[in-house]
Amino acid sequence: MQLGMIGLGRMGANMVRRLMKGGHQCAVFDLSQDNVKKLAAEDFVKKLSKPRAAWVMVPAGAPTEGTVLDLAALMEPGDTIIDGGNSYYKDDIRRSKILKDKGIHYLDVGTSGGVWGIERGYCMMIGGSKESAQRLDPIFKTLAPGIGEVAATAGRKGKNSSAEQGYLYCGPSGAGHFVKMVHNGIEYGLMQAYAEGFDIMRNASSKELPEDHRYQFDLGDIAELWRRGSVVGSWLLDLTAMALTEDPELSRFTGAVQDSGEGRWTILAAIEEAVPCDVLAASLFTRFRSRQDHTFAEKMLSGMRNKFGGHVERAAGG
Repeated sequence: MQLGMIGLGRMGANMVRRLMKGGHQCAVFDLSQDNVKKLAAEDFVKKLSKPRAAWVMVPAGAPTEGTVLDLAALMEPGDTIIDGGNSYYKDDIRRSKILKDKGIHYLDVGTSGGVWGIERGYCMMIGGSKESAQRLDPIFKTLAPGIGEVAATAGRKGKNSSAEQGYLYCGPSGAGHFVKMVHNGIEYGLMQAYAEGFDIMRNASSKELPEDHRYQFDLGDIAELWRRGSVVGSWLLDLTAMALTEDPELSRFTGAVQDSGEGRWTILAAIEEAVPCDVLAASLFTRFRSRQDHTFAEKMLSGMRNKFGGHVERAAGG
């Protein structure tokens, strides 16, 4: 099949490489003239045969909004625009209505795989036009990991679903990015659990502990150990083991952790649904805290402890 790709960052470029290796034709365009020194969007659209399909792989928010609307102005009824970034699902619903009035199909495809996707494949969560999703199935199938060596889940025999291939049509507009949003919210929680557990083991040698209660653990070895047969094994743990092997003290990191939006949106969705999500919320707030020095609120806590109980806190600069 043929596909246009707008956005040749690390994921977009690798997706094009995987598609071309799988026998598909790709036309490419990038907002950065350093990446693609040719032509304008009009030429990009002209390179695509009808019905056209263009995949937008640019940062969420204004870049995606502008690209989708500019692209829609050049496309025709029956064409499809795919947003493969990490857009907010409510933006998908709004944009799909705008494009529907023009007769243009819209797909929101939550895409997981990062820089490893070119080799491992991309897990894709698809929302929007079911007709268009079915037409573009060969594209998704090529990008997806496939069954590989992952054993089928017991009891699923005979279930006709592309989920085992690593991609799934999840529902109408917004559904794909909704599932990807929750996926990333869960990711925050899993990462926080690993981070806290390894921190506890790292501090098992603290001088604050009785001498016979202290342990000096090799965290890289423990990560490697847990990768093999442990119930907490995962790809995140594989990556943790790699990071600890490369830099056991993680000295090149400051400890300030950013968030890309999906964690916040997951919490907002939980609030709207009145669903408790203690772990996911705590993991998001921990990321906020990582980017601050000690806050006034924490100084207030010290002041109150000192006043009601005479507790002596460490002085500023001490």
